[in-house]
Amino acid sequence: MNISSFIGLIVKLFLLLTPFFILSIFIVTTEDMEKRKRKNLALRVASAVTVISLVIFLFGELIFRYLGITLNAFRIGCGLVLMLSGIDLVRDSGIPKARDLDTGDDPAVVPLALPCTVGPGTIGTLLVLGTEVSSGSERIFDCVAIVIACLGVGLMLYFSNGVANALKSRGVKILSKLTGMYLVALAAQIMADGVIGFLK
Repeated sequence: MNISSFIGLIVKLFLLLTPFFILSIFIVTTEDMEKRKRKNLALRVASAVTVISLVIFLFGELIFRYLGITLNAFRIGCGLVLMLSGIDLVRDSGIPKARDLDTGDDPAVVPLALPCTVGPGTIGTLLVLGTEVSSGSERIFDCVAIVIACLGVGLMLYFSNGVANALKSRGVKILSKLTGMYLVALAAQIMADGVIGFLK
């Protein structure tokens, strides 16, 4: 894997985690939280997202075998779910209110990491990526890219106050919508690959 492909994969994974969407949710969830607790929560969310993403990526092929699902069928299903997630972002209907996120427990894993950051579309895409890897070195590079992308999301949450002040609420919404458009395009590509695979 060359440098440009590696950087492209990091950007792809970073956007796949819908960073501006989770930033919006994080700001709403932590609006009444102390600064130190907010930063600690950001670190826990980043750790949870990293572990969940790596597990899905590394063991996706085993899941395929156990469930008896073909890769092309999963590509189409994953693409549909990912497209719905992207449409929700574009329509601005995917950001819940603070009261909907108040579970009374630590929100780092649920709902912030799963399903807000690593949602059904992200899970499906990671499963497909993990299945398509052909060599051990490529798998290592992909794992590093996943970790870097997750750390990028974690840094955005860690400095959420500064990011929110710089972008303002309108800026966050615009970037969230742009991320949604990217996810819709990515979903269309994944579904197209699945259909082509079926026709071969």
